[in-house]
Amino acid sequence: MMQIKRLCYHYKGDRELLKDVSFDIEPGKFLAILGNNGVGKSTLLKCFNQILKPDSGEVLLDGENLLTMSAREVAKRVAFVSQSVPDTQLTVHDMVMLGRRPYMNWGFTEADHAIVHDAMHRLDVEDMRGRFLSQLSGGEKQKVMLARALAQQPKVLLLDEPTSALDIQNQYQVLNMVRQICHQDQMIAVVVIHDLNLALRFCDRFLLMKDGQVYRYGDHTILDSIALKEVYGVEAKVVEIENRRMVLVEE
Repeated sequence: MMQIKRLCYHYKGDRELLKDVSFDIEPGKFLAILGNNGVGKSTLLKCFNQILKPDSGEVLLDGENLLTMSAREVAKRVAFVSQSVPDTQLTVHDMVMLGRRPYMNWGFTEADHAIVHDAMHRLDVEDMRGRFLSQLSGGEKQKVMLARALAQQPKVLLLDEPTSALDIQNQYQVLNMVRQICHQDQMIAVVVIHDLNLALRFCDRFLLMKDGQVYRYGDHTILDSIALKEVYGVEAKVVEIENRRMVLVEE
């Protein structure tokens, strides 16, 4: 169980961006953080693993406060995947192996190698293990970064707009892989995403943010016409077509 309690944050010299954000999420759930630009979605995500240090509040994972742990201990529990992937001369194998660094003392063990190869197998990047990241497509890079995150053996996977630079095929592949890992491993996954239709297709929990606060939190039913109007300023509704929910914006 992950519990966010009264989290507040402001950038130096600026207004308070996050205001008393609180919610809980259970293992095996895939949460989408939604809202307009500038509302604090990515900021909130980065407060969960000490990329940013909140002004106040708690981030509890199974009762332990992640905000009081060392960076090494946080990395054993929480993995982060950003929207940008560096062009580097590291091979795919070496990049995924970096996911084992929180556990490393004097070097990588046979167990580390087994975990890395399992992660590459699950993300279907084994065949490219000797290639450099700079040689890969955007979708391939994002799968490699997911494999690195999986190699950390986290309880929580954080994703900051992981599909923003991907074509539709890779968007679906990446989010489907995350959903499968989340459900199979009983991992908590949290994604910041702008595309409401992708969120509705792959996620099972939704956090709507407005003015730096939680506007609504729950399952897909929170995304109704009132919420879409008050948060996004559009006349829209969620419809079901061929057993798929999608947002239909009215002209």
